[in-house]
Amino acid sequence: MIVLSIDTSGVDCSACLYDSAADVVLGEVTENIGKGHAELLMGIIDGALLQASLALKDVERIAVTIGPGSFTGIRVGVAAARGFALSLGIEAVGITTLETLAAQHHSQNPGLSVAVGLDAKRDEAYLQTFAPDGSPTGEAALLSLEEAKSALAGFAGTVIGSAAPLFIGGETGSGPDRFAIVTVARLGAKKPQGMPKPAPLYLRGPDAKPQSGFALERRPVA
Repeated sequence: MIVLSIDTSGVDCSACLYDSAADVVLGEVTENIGKGHAELLMGIIDGALLQASLALKDVERIAVTIGPGSFTGIRVGVAAARGFALSLGIEAVGITTLETLAAQHHSQNPGLSVAVGLDAKRDEAYLQTFAPDGSPTGEAALLSLEEAKSALAGFAGTVIGSAAPLFIGGETGSGPDRFAIVTVARLGAKKPQGMPKPAPLYLRGPDAKPQSGFALERRPVA
């Protein structure tokens, strides 16, 4: 299966063409941009297709990161993945950043339980735990740092992610959480058929909220 994976959930804007049957990366482009994913994503996908000597019609599945992460970035990636899937008549699947980081860690440290904690700022963290086989042992959650520390009390595995220093008393996290885009592709290839369409995983609501108390009077049209 030829998988196109896309990540716009964080500081990177990435695309990868992956042959799951051969476990081979055919083309890959990653740019550390911080912001501006909407402007660069299509060019990055074109670059990955060019490296792979493939056309978009050759893609058989699309995998996209759905968060937690950048509110705007996630929307860009998910919209692109669903648009491509609709136009090509193929399936798109969503991959969380938490399961991606866990899978990347497991590939290098097999046989260990892992907790992934992402620094959500405001003294909060996104947290999820995974078994040695990579399967989740709990739901992803947005917790206060104190709640996260309590949840990890007695946890026998490894704690990774940008929030890990905060859980042991650090004043700052370890910086942006980054991962290889091929990990998203590998996870996407393993998802069963008939998965729900990818949708953003927003564990925290948007900062921007509509103003209240400023409604205009509606008058009937003559």
